[in-house]
Amino acid sequence: MKRTFLKPLLFCFLGGIITSNLNAQTATSNIIQDSRIPELLSLKSKMTNDDELIDRYKVQLYYGTVTGANSVHSKYRSRFTEWNPKIVYESPNYKVWVGNFRNRLEADRALIQIQKLFPNAFVMKPER
Repeated sequence: MKRTFLKPLLFCFLGGIITSNLNAQTATSNIIQDSRIPELLSLKSKMTNDDELIDRYKVQLYYGTVTGANSVHSKYRSRFTEWNPKIVYESPNYKVWVGNFRNRLEADRALIQIQKLFPNAFVMKPER
C-alpha cells in the first residue's frame, strides 16, 4: 500500500521540477561603448601585424650600412620564402631580421637552414 501512494507523489514532484525549469526568459541588453574603442582596436591590430606588440625570437642576418642591408635583404629573398625579412634601423646601423618565431626551438631550426647561406646569422630576442 505504501508503494502505490509514493509512486504518484514522486511523479508529481518530479514533473513539477521539470516543468518549472522549462520556462524561458527573454531579455534585451543595450551596450554603450566609447566611440574611440573601434579606433583603438584597429590601432592594436595594425601594431600586432607590424610585430610591435609581440615579444618573439628573430634571426639576425646583418648589421651595418644601408647598402649592405639592402644587399643581404635581396639575397635572402631570392633564396628563402618561408620567413619574411625585415630591415630595421637602429642608429647608426641597419639590421636585417628574419622571422617571428614563438620559441627558441623554432628559431634554432630556422637558423640551421639560414646559416648555410649566411654563416654569421644568429638567434636574438629584440627588446621592446
